[in-house]
Order: sequence, then structure tokens, then C-alpha cells
Amino acid sequence: MKSTDLCPQLQKSMDIIGRRWTGLIIYQLLQGPQRFNVIEAALPISGRLLSERLKELELEGIVLREVFPETPVRIQYSLTDKGLALETVIRDLQRWSKIWIDCDTNSVSSTLKM
Repeated sequence: MKSTDLCPQLQKSMDIIGRRWTGLIIYQLLQGPQRFNVIEAALPISGRLLSERLKELELEGIVLREVFPETPVRIQYSLTDKGLALETVIRDLQRWSKIWIDCDTNSVSSTLKM
């Protein structure tokens, strides 16, 4: 099957989730609303790239960016209902990776090697 034969929705969702750092940003926001600096401190990602990914996720309707008119201005990020719906996907991927991924070699577990 060619990639053009895939379901367009599945292909787009894999494009979104498969972008570098996107899954980990969603995973971080599953803990609840957070400010930019909290997300940045939790992940080994540059502020520029984090900002870019958050904007992309906001455009996709996965992340909500709220601005609170305080002094100083407070900006908070949270998952929308669409983003929260990804929790089972992220948690299942987390469980799968604990079983099958060897972090020392960044490859599939040696149980699959023959």
C-alpha cells in the first residue's frame, strides 16, 4: 500500500503527533494547564521550538492558549477537548514503549531480534 492510499485523517494525525516533541508536549499538558516556562523546564527543547510547536497545536485545536490580563501578563497553555481525547493514545504508547523500547540503544527491544 502506498502512503497515498492511507486514510487522509490517519495520515494527518500521524503527521501532527509524529512531529518532533509534539507527543511529549501533549504528555506534559496532560498534567493540567501550565505556563510556558514550566513546559520548557520539563522538556529538553529550545524555547523557540517549543513556541513553534505550541502555535501549531493551537492552530490544530489541540492546545488552548489563554492570556490573563495581569501584571505581568500571564499566559497559560492547556489541552482542549480534542487534545484531551489523545490521552488514551499517549498512555497506550507509553505502556507499549515500556515493554518494547530499550532506551539504551534507541531500538526495538532485543526480544524482537533474532
